[in-house]
Amino acid sequence: MALVRWNPYAELETLRRQMDRLFDEVGDYNGLTDQLWQPAVELNDAGENLVLKVQLPGIHPDNLDINASRDSITISGEYRHEQENKPQNIYHSEFQYGKFHRTIGLPVGIQQNQVEADYNNGILTLRLPKVEEAMNRSVKVNIGGQSNPALNANN
Repeated sequence: MALVRWNPYAELETLRRQMDRLFDEVGDYNGLTDQLWQPAVELNDAGENLVLKVQLPGIHPDNLDINASRDSITISGEYRHEQENKPQNIYHSEFQYGKFHRTIGLPVGIQQNQVEADYNNGILTLRLPKVEEAMNRSVKVNIGGQSNPALNANN
């Protein structure tokens, strides 16, 4: 009886090849595109406002839904294929079609009824005014019983 040495790396290589073949065969299978995807975002502090930018190239503004709460922004929508009947002759596509949903937590509270939105060149820009208590303000700080000039403090 001969001993057969087991090589786990050979098993992993076989699995990798099978997975590669699976994804090559699936390729442009449009059934996979119905899954949710998330657009890229960028959040900046601009003094009295937060500025949130969201990459949404090719998405019509009518297909977007934006909801603001005091501490988060939720953006959802759908990126639809350009043609009513999806073409059957695509060789390779990395476009992500379908519905998306993204909730972005905010580091400070915002005035959700004063949010402004602009959509230009596939970038959604939201200006989110901070609530008063989240903005920097000057307060007098007493150190050791002495009165000092106003210092910039965060609340």
